[in-house]
Amino acid sequence: MLTIIFIFLLLTLLFIKIVQTQKYWSRRGVIHGSLLQDFVRVFIKRESFCEALIRVYTTFPNSSFVGLSQTLLPDLVLTNIDLIKEICIKDFDHFTDHRWFIPDGVDELWSKNLFALKGIEWKHMRTTLSPCFTSNKMKILYNLIAECSQTHLEFYSNKISNIKTVELSDIFTRYTTDIIATVAFGLKSDSITNKNNDFYVMGEKSTSFGFSTKIFMLLYTIMPAIPKMLGLTFLNRKVSEIFKRTVNDTIKLREEKGIFRPDMIHILLEARKHRIKEDENQTINENEFAVVNEMLKGGYKKPFITNNDIASQAVIFFFAGFHTVSVLLCFMAYELALNPQIQKRLQQEIDETLNKCKGKINYESLIGMKYMDMVVTETFRKWPPVIGVDRACTKKYTFKPTNNNEKSLKIYPGELIWIPVGAIHRDPKFYPNPDEFNPERFNEYNKDKIKPYTFLPFGLGPRNCIGSRLALLEIKMFFFFILTKFEFVPNQKTDRNLKLKKSSFNLLEAKEIWVDLKLRDL
Repeated sequence: MLTIIFIFLLLTLLFIKIVQTQKYWSRRGVIHGSLLQDFVRVFIKRESFCEALIRVYTTFPNSSFVGLSQTLLPDLVLTNIDLIKEICIKDFDHFTDHRWFIPDGVDELWSKNLFALKGIEWKHMRTTLSPCFTSNKMKILYNLIAECSQTHLEFYSNKISNIKTVELSDIFTRYTTDIIATVAFGLKSDSITNKNNDFYVMGEKSTSFGFSTKIFMLLYTIMPAIPKMLGLTFLNRKVSEIFKRTVNDTIKLREEKGIFRPDMIHILLEARKHRIKEDENQTINENEFAVVNEMLKGGYKKPFITNNDIASQAVIFFFAGFHTVSVLLCFMAYELALNPQIQKRLQQEIDETLNKCKGKINYESLIGMKYMDMVVTETFRKWPPVIGVDRACTKKYTFKPTNNNEKSLKIYPGELIWIPVGAIHRDPKFYPNPDEFNPERFNEYNKDKIKPYTFLPFGLGPRNCIGSRLALLEIKMFFFFILTKFEFVPNQKTDRNLKLKKSSFNLLEAKEIWVDLKLRDL
């Protein structure tokens, strides 16, 4: 009986919330579709969030912003590039935070990571972490990533005598797991030979957001007191404890044995001891932090970096590596399989680079590969793993009209903005024939023709992805090594018309991607 009452109450509150959101944008004169359909389509898996953003973006081509209710919150989707530039760069101080997923204090390990932190706490952690991702630090991490890539290549070289059918997501989640384990946690997980190692299993559990996760998010949206009272957390409790224990054990061992390893844990331990200058080799423009820096002058005391703080940062990079980078790797291998002429040209550049390096690739040569960069960039354009970038308003702001059909719109603290990256990347105004995989869009001649701020795979402005250099290094490294000996070719199981996974928030293929890994004729 209590269960029936609870379900009835939940449905009633759900209906009220939808009606309130519908009226919210109507009262303010913001154009929108059916907000009930927006919610239902995504919630019952009739439409992925990526498809929802693309639908909204294309349905209202003459509007600068459109109302959306995908999460029962009054979201605003920006479709005007100039407005996107303004909130992400020019007026960043009004939109410094990401949206909240869960209330502060509910899940400590999640709420303390760089993505979830807000305001001055985010600023402090961002400048603390930035030295981990400079070009100089990438050169240091290069050897760790190269070793991991070489291990995976040797595994396939020993297993494949000519050709083998492989599932791409399995290959690449194992690769990215091993990379994040060595770079962020200082461990060797060996996911390629030990298929069910704890680190890999933990990654699958922590990044599997199914129906129960949607119910969790729904409860926090319409009845936040209930999940908080019940002690429900966003991250699996067992997974959280493993993350914490792993970091604590690693720190303890390093401090007791005096072990030095150039990874993220080392950087954070040095920051805790005040051995790192926060303005050294920054990856962000400090001029964009004028308002926040004034807060620092106002007597703000930087918090002590705890072991849990370190674990929280390791968690977010584990999420990013396990999902975001592995998805991009999948789609790049898939596109190479379907476009053999592009793959052949990339292999020619790899062979030429290897000859110049006398058989041993180095950081400068890898980063300097122009066609490799074009192929990776076009993959990010067509298949951006993060299909929407969000911002939460932190100070009252006014969007000025960009055409005669619109009025100015005031945005208040707490209201949410979406930047539809996937839709912009597939807009034929910016990228003709957007469904075509064409790396030549980004050659030396054409790349200058691309409209600024229409290529956003890592976000934009001070709150862009801090790990972009690391992600690019992982991707280029893997394909450099694997394509020296193998090529990706389609087979009967290869789906040439991929469908997006309806239950996924970000970009995921609906089905497994099967191709053949074939030895090159050298």
